Amino acid sequence: MNARVGVGGRGWVIGAVLACLVVAVPVLVIFSSVFRSSDGAWQHLAETLLPTYAFNTGVLAAGVCLCAGIIGVSTAWILTNCTFPGARILGWAQLLPLSVPAYLSAYAMADLLQFSGPVQAWLRDSFDLQAGDYWFPPIRSLGGAVYVLSFALYPYVYFAARMAFQDQSRALLEAGRLLGRGPFATFWSVALPLARPAIVGGLMLVMMETVADFGAVDHLAVDTFATGIYRTRFALESPVAASQLSATLLSALFLLVGLEWCLRRRRRYHRTGNRGNRSAGGRLGPVGAIFAFAACCIPVLLGFAAPAGRLLQLAIGRGDGRGADVLAGIAFDTVWLALSASVIAVLLALVIGYAARLRQGLRTAGPASIARAGYAIPGPVIALGLLVPLGWIDHRINNGWTIAFGDEWRPGLVLTGSVVAMLIGYQTRFLAVSLSFVQSGFQRIHRNIDDAARTLGSGPGRSLVSVHVPLLRRSLLIAGLVVFVDVAKELPMTLMLRPFNFDTLAIRVYELASDERLEEAATAAILIVVIGLIPAWLLVGQLESNDDPHRKNDG
Repeated sequence: MNARVGVGGRGWVIGAVLACLVVAVPVLVIFSSVFRSSDGAWQHLAETLLPTYAFNTGVLAAGVCLCAGIIGVSTAWILTNCTFPGARILGWAQLLPLSVPAYLSAYAMADLLQFSGPVQAWLRDSFDLQAGDYWFPPIRSLGGAVYVLSFALYPYVYFAARMAFQDQSRALLEAGRLLGRGPFATFWSVALPLARPAIVGGLMLVMMETVADFGAVDHLAVDTFATGIYRTRFALESPVAASQLSATLLSALFLLVGLEWCLRRRRRYHRTGNRGNRSAGGRLGPVGAIFAFAACCIPVLLGFAAPAGRLLQLAIGRGDGRGADVLAGIAFDTVWLALSASVIAVLLALVIGYAARLRQGLRTAGPASIARAGYAIPGPVIALGLLVPLGWIDHRINNGWTIAFGDEWRPGLVLTGSVVAMLIGYQTRFLAVSLSFVQSGFQRIHRNIDDAARTLGSGPGRSLVSVHVPLLRRSLLIAGLVVFVDVAKELPMTLMLRPFNFDTLAIRVYELASDERLEEAATAAILIVVIGLIPAWLLVGQLESNDDPHRKNDG
């Protein structure tokens, strides 16, 4: 039995290595350019713009992680442990910002808060002010980017923390209170450490999304690595220097991921006790209820209601008149493309996550780290990293066809500029998302279950199908839904890898917004929000199903 398990374990490790090659190929292409000559472009960047890129990216990532972490963890703790009017509605409303991409939020909030926008115009009209008579925080700034991205991305942290807090036993918290600790001390010393893996996973997603964001920071005039890479490639026309910038960014990411893995590799976080013994949170008094309601309502207003409301206002007032004829087909293409990419991402994440569970060590931690790294690579860089190997394969296919059948009816570009290239690029970019949720689900399954399955003669493959997948059903569904939303709103990589005459809603918004036709772009933007609302609604169902044992116990 042990030999059979060992062989199966090696097979899953090989499968994980092959799966991570989807991410590794463009990464290797990027790093292969480190020692190539950029004809002076890299030296120019290092002497002039690189310090600015590094400073802005670091401050932006730290600021967004800090703000998103505080918002996500605090709202998750309040809504898990406190009862007040409107708490149930606010619990699922925290996920609504996931349906508004950061670049759409940047478009809407810049239109609202800029000098000529309705907010400042109302202030000037109401208080009889002129330009220069007052100070208003500039939205097109580093602080504005931190604000937009924090309220757009905090649901990642909220959802992970909420699920972790719901799984904690009430007995542990009551034990802390019996030992003389107050509510805050109990949260800080008991609940927060137990929820650390889930919270760190959410923060890693927030950090990677922030570092890789291009649309929002570009619109808000913040120079980061993402904008620098894009401009180096297309303005300086130096793909080598752009790849060298990407390699610098990836090196920093590998360092952070490796440090986090080293800090937690010897720790184990298992569900302790039955979460069904966890009673509902205490009912707050009038003053506490007001503060809790405000703390949970403000993030939803700033992260969803304000940008989505502005886009809806523009779409109704001066939207795209051809929307009914043009956008239906584009929306269909967006949905099936996102659905295909999400299914593939979940399957690859399951292979990598299960291999890491079967065999711990560098052989399985390496593929997982490589898979996570893709999320921090800007979309244009992934596209450039894929075009080189895919173009090489296309040339080999055409040369082989010519040798076998002659020059007539050559297949042409089979992979380059195709849906296949797009799907490969999406795995490079978003495999980290599904892998985080899948590995978090594996961590909540005690290893005694694996030992029991092996004792009963079940091999690794059979154990995965009959034991682990049913227990991971919720994590797999959540991983697929989050990838679905990310693919539906992805812009730069889709723009560069798409086939001819193939558009998505994100491309439609980008093309209209680039022509200063934000009112027409608002129609497609609202459709992106609507598509994002469907998975958000399903995620709400997962939160409520996780809460059902509490309610049954309360009854």
